[in-house]
Amino acid sequence: MIHANTPAWRRATLALCLGSMLVFINLYAPQPLLPLLRDTHDASTLKTGLVMSLATLTLALSLLVYGPLSDAIGRGGIMRVSLSVAALATLLAAFAPGLDWLLAARVLQGVALGGLPAVAIAWMGDEFSPEAMSRAVGLYIAANTLGGIGGRVLGGVVGEWYGVQASFVAVGGLTLVGVAVFWWLLPAASAFSSQPFRLGRACRQMRGHLANPWLLPAYLIGGLNFLVFINQYSYMTFRLAEAPFALGPRWLGLLFLTYLGGTLGSMLSARVVARAGAPATMGLGVVIMVLALGLSLMPVLAVIIAALTLSAFGFFLCHATASGWVGRQAREGRGGASALYLVFYYLGASLGPLWLEPFWLWRGWPGVVAASWLVLATTGWLSWRLGKRLQRAQHQCVVERRLEHV
Repeated sequence: MIHANTPAWRRATLALCLGSMLVFINLYAPQPLLPLLRDTHDASTLKTGLVMSLATLTLALSLLVYGPLSDAIGRGGIMRVSLSVAALATLLAAFAPGLDWLLAARVLQGVALGGLPAVAIAWMGDEFSPEAMSRAVGLYIAANTLGGIGGRVLGGVVGEWYGVQASFVAVGGLTLVGVAVFWWLLPAASAFSSQPFRLGRACRQMRGHLANPWLLPAYLIGGLNFLVFINQYSYMTFRLAEAPFALGPRWLGLLFLTYLGGTLGSMLSARVVARAGAPATMGLGVVIMVLALGLSLMPVLAVIIAALTLSAFGFFLCHATASGWVGRQAREGRGGASALYLVFYYLGASLGPLWLEPFWLWRGWPGVVAASWLVLATTGWLSWRLGKRLQRAQHQCVVERRLEHV
């Protein structure tokens, strides 16, 4: 068992954070290029958005395989191999001759990128003490945000100066170097207990996770919040590429520095949970997102940047809490439980345009905000219900302990 603040904990946490950054660099590097891709290929907003949503969709579906598979064969090998394949898929995307071929490369990329996020938190659950895991999860989620920032900034800057192809080449080359470091840093697992893979048992475990009243609300909160959060950036790039802002890919990439608000939110999540509890922390994150969306309606670039920063803080405060909650509440098949959270998470991202696009075509950005508020009303209610359930369970435990001493 690895304990917090030991050399082994630092090395393992650094490896997983690096891997997380590589995943999200590759996943989100094309996002600031969406207006450029739309104009280059004369495509609709919805089809151009498939560059993001197809990768997140295939990533989500791959998690259904990686999670149970990792319970059988181990988690370290899956993370190492999948990151290597993802780097090669990114280089293939660089030489796609058209938008359809680029979409096909993104499908392959999404499948490969699913390996690490499917099992990283389960790896922590196997190897780390509860305190060590709580601290590591916050840092790991913070690394997600740094990867998202880095990928978008790198993609936008290189894409504006040297073109889309050079952007993918730069990301792929950087990933190959990072993968080599990841292989070296990640320690061998010592506490993993293999469970032979059986499809029937895996399906039963998945059904059990979905029927678990402690897990399902967290799955829905993560997926629906991400539906709003990630797609607000996609539609914001289209908004800011038009007059009166007229920002190019380089500046749209720098817009994602607002993710630093999410880095802070992730790092503070463990402290907030210790004071207020996990359900209340999730609800707080939702409320902050609601307020930030309202602020984003103002047609002032500085205010929009502040709103996106605040939204990132609220989202990642909630996301870090929800993902850690799943890792703690799962009693068996932890890899499958964590993977199922991410299935909901990325399905939300990939299906978001289907929900938001009609509102965008109807009223532009105010329509996107209205559609987002409807979704966040649902996740706020789910957080409140989960908090009520936790209060009842804690009260029942107190009553039972008193009866034991009577």
